[in-house]
Amino acid sequence: MSEWLLGHLLKLEVEMAGLDIKKMDTPDETREFIDKGHADVVDLGGTTVLMGTFEPGWKWSEHVKPIAQTDSCQAPHLLYMLSGRMKIVMEDGTEGEIGPGDAAHIAPGHDAWTVGDEACVAVDFGGSSNYAKRQ
Repeated sequence: MSEWLLGHLLKLEVEMAGLDIKKMDTPDETREFIDKGHADVVDLGGTTVLMGTFEPGWKWSEHVKPIAQTDSCQAPHLLYMLSGRMKIVMEDGTEGEIGPGDAAHIAPGHDAWTVGDEACVAVDFGGSSNYAKRQ
C-alpha cells in the first residue's frame, strides 16, 4: 500500500473515531489583516481555532475593523498568549493587558493593540469563525 493511501486511510480512521489533529503551521486558511499580521485558522471537529500573529504597531481598530465593518471587535475570544503583550479596552472602559502564559476571556465589544516592539502570538479557542474573514 502506498504511503499516500495509507496516510489518507489513517486520517479517515482518526476523523471517524472523533479525534481531529492538525498542525497550526499548515492551517486550513490564513486570514491576512489590512497590515501588521494575520490569523492562521484550523477547523477541529466544527470548532474554529485561530493562531494570530500581531506585529508591533497592530491595532484592531486600524487593521481589522475595515474587514469586520463593525465599530468594535464583536468576536468572543478565549486566548492563550504565547509571546508579546496586548492591551484590551472594552466598550465600557474596562481594560487589561495580557502577556506570555496568560489566558483570557474577552467578550464582544472591545479594541486591542500590541504593546512594545515584540510581536504578539496568541491561540484563540473562542470559536471566532468569522474573525478577520473577508466577506
